[in-house]
Amino acid sequence: MLALHLLAPPPWRDYELIDTGDGAKFERFGAYTLVRPESQAIWPRRLPAHEWQRADAVFARRQANDEGPGVWRQQRQLPDQWQMHYDNLRFWVRLTPFRHTGVFPEHSAHWPWLRRQIATRHEPAVLVLFGYTGLSSLYAAAHGAHVTHVDASKPALLWAQQNQQLSGLSERPLRWLIDDVAKFVARELRRGKRYDLIVMDPPVFGRGPKGEIWRLHEQLPTLVAQAVHLLSPEPLGLLISAYATQMSALTLGNLLEAAMSGKTGTTSAGELVLREQQNGRLLPAALYACWSSGPAPHQVY
Repeated sequence: MLALHLLAPPPWRDYELIDTGDGAKFERFGAYTLVRPESQAIWPRRLPAHEWQRADAVFARRQANDEGPGVWRQQRQLPDQWQMHYDNLRFWVRLTPFRHTGVFPEHSAHWPWLRRQIATRHEPAVLVLFGYTGLSSLYAAAHGAHVTHVDASKPALLWAQQNQQLSGLSERPLRWLIDDVAKFVARELRRGKRYDLIVMDPPVFGRGPKGEIWRLHEQLPTLVAQAVHLLSPEPLGLLISAYATQMSALTLGNLLEAAMSGKTGTTSAGELVLREQQNGRLLPAALYACWSSGPAPHQVY
């Protein structure tokens, strides 16, 4: 029977979840502190108001419950971009109109598993779908993988390439592709291409470079089924992360477990969480499901 787990990232020197509550989260990205909306944090804040008011920048929606672009209210002047570090990676942080910074710290919860799987094979082929600013792709490449990174956003891909240069990984075998993920996967299947490990982080809704529509609930089952056929005869893993509030981690785990039926390995699922540094309270950040040829990620951390 599939069990659900909570998976938190290892401690970061450059990232800290300071406090959460009242629909917001208070975080430190490198040298700067930010306040961003967080719909999951419906509980009261633990720190007093004056602590939150010291944040360097606060993201404000243009209208209540508006998921569109907003504005950053800077309480001290921040640079257009600044560096963060994780392990041997260096990458740029920026304030975007959609409240994101180019970094999803919760993804690092899977990086030790990713590193371990890659280490079991010489230069495995890794496919990263919906790769955004490339941190998982760069982490895989830094630890010996040949990586193909696919995303529909040209600005995100350029950001990923800048992160590659900043991390000193320009000589690593990384293929950057601007493409619609569904179309790319279908073409790879026709070509007979195979990958040892696949990582995907699909959005709830998205558009491809030519206006193609992506809807998670409608298209994820087909994508997962196709991804299974893209795996090599002795695959290392298939990892899915998702930010779908109307989907359960159990749903995601059941989908992956059914798709991987017949392959020897371990399926795990649950929530990626961030831990407040002062008191250990956990903030749900994303859902995940992972099929692994070895021990599942929750058995590592």
